[in-house]
Amino acid sequence: MPIEVIASETIYHGRAFNLRRDKVRFQNQNIANLDIIEHTGAVTILPLDANGRIIFVRQYRHAAGKEPLELPAGTLEEDEQPENCALREIREETGFAAGKMVKVGEFYLAPGYSTEYMTVFLATDLTPSPLPGDADEFITIEYVSIEQAYDLVVNGGLQDGKSIAALLLARPYLIESR
Repeated sequence: MPIEVIASETIYHGRAFNLRRDKVRFQNQNIANLDIIEHTGAVTILPLDANGRIIFVRQYRHAAGKEPLELPAGTLEEDEQPENCALREIREETGFAAGKMVKVGEFYLAPGYSTEYMTVFLATDLTPSPLPGDADEFITIEYVSIEQAYDLVVNGGLQDGKSIAALLLARPYLIESR
C-alpha cells in the first residue's frame, strides 16, 4: 500500500454521503490530512427509445447554478444492486420502464476525493411506466439523436461528466443498434 492510514474519523453524516478525514503517512514519511466523500455508489442510464433517440433530462443543479443536460442517474439506496437502482431511476426520471437493461461499464466519478463508483446501463425496449420522483426533483426530458448527442459532447453542449463517460462506454452498443 502506498500510504499508511494513521487515523480516520467521520466528520459529517449527510443524506447522500458522509465526509471522512483520514490522517495518512506517505512513502516519503510526510503526513497529511485527506478529506474523502464516502458515497454508496450510483448509476447512469442511457435510455434509447424505439426511434433511436436518447432520452436526456434537465434539472436544476445548485452546485452548477444551472439546469445542465444529463442522462438519468441516481444514488444507490443502502444494499441496493446497481441494476435495481437503474430500473427504479429510469422510471422516476423519464416515466419509462426498460424491457432490457445492459451494463456497459463502470468507473469512479472522482477518485481523488470520493469513493463514488458509477455503473452505466443502456436501457432499451422502453414502455411508459412512471414512478413518482423525489420531492426535490423537477425534471424535464429531452429526446436527442445519437449523432446530436456526440456532437453535443464535442461542441461543449454536454458538460456533465457522467453523461459524457456513459456515451463513450455505450458507443459500441449504439453503433451496433443502427
